[in-house]
Amino acid sequence: MTIANERSKWINEVRQQVIDWRRHLHENPELSFEEEKTADFVYNTLESFGGIELSRPTKTSVVGKINGISPGKILAIRADMDALPIEEKTGLPFASKNPGVMHACGHDGHTSMLLGAAKVLSENRTGFSGEIRLIFQHGEELFPGGAEELVEAGVMGGVDFVIGTHLWSHLEVGKIGIVYGPMMASPDTFLITVKGKGGHAAMPHNTVDSIATAAQFVTNVQHIVSRNINPLKPAVVSVAKFVSGTTHNVIPGTVDIMGTVRTFDPEVRKEIPILMERILKGITDAHGAEYDFEYQFGYRAVINDQDITKIIEEIAVDVYGEEAIEHMDPAMIGEDFSAYQQVAKGAFFYVGAGNAQKGITFPHHHERFAIDEDALEKGVSLFVHSAFKFLE
Repeated sequence: MTIANERSKWINEVRQQVIDWRRHLHENPELSFEEEKTADFVYNTLESFGGIELSRPTKTSVVGKINGISPGKILAIRADMDALPIEEKTGLPFASKNPGVMHACGHDGHTSMLLGAAKVLSENRTGFSGEIRLIFQHGEELFPGGAEELVEAGVMGGVDFVIGTHLWSHLEVGKIGIVYGPMMASPDTFLITVKGKGGHAAMPHNTVDSIATAAQFVTNVQHIVSRNINPLKPAVVSVAKFVSGTTHNVIPGTVDIMGTVRTFDPEVRKEIPILMERILKGITDAHGAEYDFEYQFGYRAVINDQDITKIIEEIAVDVYGEEAIEHMDPAMIGEDFSAYQQVAKGAFFYVGAGNAQKGITFPHHHERFAIDEDALEKGVSLFVHSAFKFLE
C-alpha cells in the first residue's frame, strides 16, 4: 500500500465520526466568547485520543500539541468554533437547539475537521518530526476576535507555519479554493451622528436639517473610492445603516449612520478615515450642523504567503487532481486568521461545501445555510497531508 493510500485509509476511518461531531456541534451552537460547552466538548474529545498535550489558553478555547518522533518544525492548524445570532430555519434533524443561535458559517465543520485530523495524526505521530499545534479558537465572528487574544496568550510561540481553511458554500463540493496573496480584507467599521436642529417639517427654515445634511455625506463619501483611491488598490466604503426621525411632520435633530470600510493595503486603510472625516466636516460646516465620528479598525487583511499557498495547492493536486483546484479572486469579507499571519508564514484556503443538486446553495450567515457533509472529509484530508508535508 502506498503512503497516499494508507493516509486515505486513516482519513476514511474517521469520516463518520467527523460527521457525528459536526452534527453535535451544529445542534449545540454558542456565540462568540461564550463557547464554554463547545470548548469542553473539544477538550474531552481530544483527551480521549491520548497522546495530545492539552491546554486552555482562555475559558472558551483549546490548544493541543502533538509531538513527532523527534524535534523539528512546528505547524499550527487553526479552526474556529463560534456560532452566530441567527434563528435557524433549515429544518435539519440536527438543527440548533439554542433559540436564536446558529452555526450559519461552517465553524462547526471547521472544528470537526480539525478533530478528525487530530485523531489521525495522534495515532500516527511516528510518521513525522516536529510538532503539530491544534488551535481551536473562540470568537472569530466578533471583534476584537479570539485570534488576537490567543496570539497574546502565546499560543503561536515557536510556530514556523500556520494554515487554516473555510468551508465555502459558494464553491461546489470537491473543489479546493486557492488564493495567492491578498485573500480577505480588513473589515473596519464607522459610526457617525450628524447633529442638526430639529423642528416642524413645514418650517424647515427654522431648522438645521440633519437628514438633508447626512444624505449629502452618504452621496459624497462614495467619491473616496471612485476619486481619491488608486483604482488598482481595492477598497469598499458602504453605508449600511441610516436611522432618523419619528413621524412625517418633524425634522429630526440627529441622524445615526453606520457602515463598513474594506481594504487590503495598509496605507489605503489609514487614509480612508481621514478622507471620510474631511468630507463629513465640510458638509456639516456648510449646513451649520455638527457631528460625532467613531472609527474602529477591525481585523487585519488576510494575506497568504506565496510559498505556503503553493505547497497547499501542490498537496491538493496530489490528492484530488488538477481539476479540483479553483483559483479564486480576493474577497472583501474579513477573517481574524490574519492575526496568526503576523507571527508566522501562513495560508488560508477554501474547501467547497455547496451542492446545487442537493439544494445546498444558501450563502453564509443565512438562516438556511447548510454544507454538503462530503466536504468534511476533504478538509480532514488536506490537514493531514499538510501536516506530513510541512514537517518533512
